[in-house]
Amino acid sequence: METARVLVAADKFKGSLTAVQVAERVTAGLRRVVPGLEVETLPVADGGDGTVAAAVAAGFERREVRVTGPLGDPVTAAYALRGTTAVVEMAEASGLQHLPDGVFAPLTATTHGSGELLKAALEAGATTIVFGVGGSATTDGGAGMLTALGARFLDADGKPVGPGGGPLAELAEADLSGLDPRLKDVDLVLASDVDNPLTGPKGAPEVYGRQKGASEDDIAVLDAALTHYASVLGPETAELPGAGAAGGIGYGALVALGARFRPGIEVMLDVLGFAPAVDRATLVITGEGSLDEQTLHGKAPAGVAAAARAAGIETVAVCGRLALSQEALERAGIRRAYALADLEPDPAVSMAEAGPLLERAAESIARDFLHG
Repeated sequence: METARVLVAADKFKGSLTAVQVAERVTAGLRRVVPGLEVETLPVADGGDGTVAAAVAAGFERREVRVTGPLGDPVTAAYALRGTTAVVEMAEASGLQHLPDGVFAPLTATTHGSGELLKAALEAGATTIVFGVGGSATTDGGAGMLTALGARFLDADGKPVGPGGGPLAELAEADLSGLDPRLKDVDLVLASDVDNPLTGPKGAPEVYGRQKGASEDDIAVLDAALTHYASVLGPETAELPGAGAAGGIGYGALVALGARFRPGIEVMLDVLGFAPAVDRATLVITGEGSLDEQTLHGKAPAGVAAAARAAGIETVAVCGRLALSQEALERAGIRRAYALADLEPDPAVSMAEAGPLLERAAESIARDFLHG
């Protein structure tokens, strides 16, 4: 019988454990049942928050930069670099985590800092940039990002329009001639688990505006402003998958920076070296905080399971809560899921005790799949 070798490729448990901590806890639980078990860990992310951390865990160098936060104040943001490949996470510069509790700016939050972060990657010599977009505090169609990279957005009086999505209603002229020339020689990959268009019933303001503090009136204002913005820059691109990602920053990257859209988890598995790692494994363990309907639409565990299935390796999952049927799990390529909620039904306790509970779940996996 071949020697068991487990690959732990899980995302974070949002609010309780980072992807690195998930891997550590699962490894500890497995080895309690099978001492000396060979375990390889590859923390993963799907382009949203945690993407830079996953790249750093895979051997990229973490680099910090001071950039403009979503409200215009300076914030510290990180990107990851290995050779000439950079992983840039827009949430690091323009994410909801940079908003003080209860403070939102749906009409004026800017992606300027995301542009500054991309510029820092260019200055570090990156020729391939994986641009993970998600978790944004912004709905500005990427106008702030493009401004930071040299674009000018002017009103009828020739003055720059203000920051955020709302002021784009006043846009009269978009001058992209000053964009950083280095962008022409860069392979910019837009990595997202979101394939929404820019505007309309499935667009960025309508689907994601409320979580950024937008009222119903704000959503209408933003949708109209972004529709106008797209009419100036290129309306066809607004319909492309990913244009609506992260408050429309996807649109800005697609229309002006020559980006190409790919599902975030697929890009990240390539960048992190999943294929050679899964070839060394006899079992893959993936997971995230909640395994639910959203998981099936481009989230990390579904991507990991699909890639493992293609390599002929079985996958099981760990999660905080499970809201998928066994049939749905199996369709996604997940043989079985182990939920912390089954060990501790109180969600608050389960989140607070996620580490020890995850070790117990991993012990069960070891007994069910590795022992004897």
